[in-house]
Amino acid sequence: MRVSAAQRTENENRIRAAMDRLLRGEIPPGGKCDIKTLANEAAVDRTAFYGTRPYSHLRVEFERRLQALHQAGKIPDPREAQIVRLKAEITKLKDRLTQSEQTIDDLTDFRTQALARLAAQHEEIVRLREPSAETTQVRRLPAPRTTVIGSCS
Repeated sequence: MRVSAAQRTENENRIRAAMDRLLRGEIPPGGKCDIKTLANEAAVDRTAFYGTRPYSHLRVEFERRLQALHQAGKIPDPREAQIVRLKAEITKLKDRLTQSEQTIDDLTDFRTQALARLAAQHEEIVRLREPSAETTQVRRLPAPRTTVIGSCS
């Protein structure tokens, strides 16, 4: 079925209007910012955008404008923007998890070393106390006085 020049111009105008709406972020329910939704919004067959079909230049223009928006950091499709945001958040959370696991490992190692040092110190104290009980040359200091002489006030 051939399309007249007037119909083709009218279709191109509808496609450009739908393209502008989609790129502004006015995505219809259940749609995306893609060629399929563009074709549905413009009431044009989707196959007309591919190969040597009459509107392939408009598909190229749409994809170029969409890519320019992406490079500028603007994402017209709210679902796609949410996906990008959630992926960034997942990456951030994975980094925090890795850092937390590293901190836990470091603290566990520190605890193990501290317990080993305390055990070694205790063994050394016990070892040093044993000879003093056996030899008579070591004198014990007298116990502190418990009686108070005079007033302390």
